[in-house]
Formats: sequence, structure tokens, C-alpha cells
Amino acid sequence: MADPADTLDAQVRAADIDRWLSSRFVADEGLRADLIALYAFEAELMAIPARAAQPLLAEMRYVWWREQMDGVFAGVARKGHPVLEAMTDVVGRHGLERAPFDALIEAHIGRVHGEPHDLDAFYVGPMQAAVRVLAGPGLEGAVVEAARVRGLAQTGQADQAKALKASANRALAGLPVQAFPAVAAATLAQPDAPEFVKRLRLVVASLRGRI
Repeated sequence: MADPADTLDAQVRAADIDRWLSSRFVADEGLRADLIALYAFEAELMAIPARAAQPLLAEMRYVWWREQMDGVFAGVARKGHPVLEAMTDVVGRHGLERAPFDALIEAHIGRVHGEPHDLDAFYVGPMQAAVRVLAGPGLEGAVVEAARVRGLAQTGQADQAKALKASANRALAGLPVQAFPAVAAATLAQPDAPEFVKRLRLVVASLRGRI
């Protein structure tokens, strides 16, 4: 039987290569697995529109996930669901707050109904949760602009992303080294770049501590 952690790791690699590559820079295996659990949760949400052809059907699936958050934040996982079980452990271990996850689900519902990307819900909240997993609370404000840089790049707004980078790096100046893998993917301004190029850029960014 496959190790659930390996299954989630493979899921994230297939769904979000940028953040999977960034997670390789987390030295602690337990923290890396926790980070992957967060990304696997997001991968589940991102996959819904491809599995549900109609917006209403997609919304129903998102509502199911929102309801599952009750168990996740109560410490009672839905048995047999690797992502929910892992998320329940991560939430309890790191004291994560529920609001960003609810906001992310609501933003996905908005997207299937044709609403614009909510950059803060899609990128800022998740990056703040990732930083908290790697380095504890109190650093959430330092990554807001870095998350927006990533969001702008991912949504085809490369010029705006580039313009925000200098300010984002100033905010990241005090970020602990162990937290940087949570923001490193923001340095990847070209989503379609070859994997070896992304790996090189992530190495440089991690050495410099700048996106």
C-alpha cells in the first residue's frame, strides 16, 4: 500500500510543479510533509472545474469541501480521505486559522461563476498559512506582497508582478531562512518555463533570500 504522504507528494508534483519544487528546500521532512498537505488541499480545489462541467455542479463540490472544514478544524478528520486527514493534523499541529481556507473556497466558487481572480484569497492566504507552518505565527504580514507577485505572474500580469518585486523583497528581508520555501515560488515569473530553469532560479532565490 502506498504511503499517504508519498501519494500527496505526487499529487502536488503533478498539479503545482512550482510549489512542489520550492518544497524541496524544506530540510525537515515533517514540515515538508505538512506543507505538501496544504498544497494537496489546494490541488483538490483546483481540479474541481475539470471534473464538473457545469458551474452548479462545481459549486456543490466546493460546498462539500467547505463543510469538511468543520471536521478539519474540530480535529475530527473524514476517515479514509488522505488530504482531509493530513489537513486535520496540520491545522492542529500549527494552530492554523480557518478564515483563509473558507475565503479560498469562496473564491473558487466565484471563479466557476465567472468572477475575477481574488488574488488575496487565492495567493496571499495560502502563502501566509505556508509560512506559519514553516516558521510559526507572526510573519504573515511579511509575505503579502510576495504572494501578490506570484498571483499576478500566475494570472498573466507579468509587468505588474515585476513592478511589485522590489517592495516584496524589502518586506521579505526579515523572513527567517526556514520560511523562505513558502514564498520561493514567487520568483518563478514564467509558469511555462522548463523544469530545469525553474530549479536553477529557485536555487538562486533561496541563496539570496529574494524572489
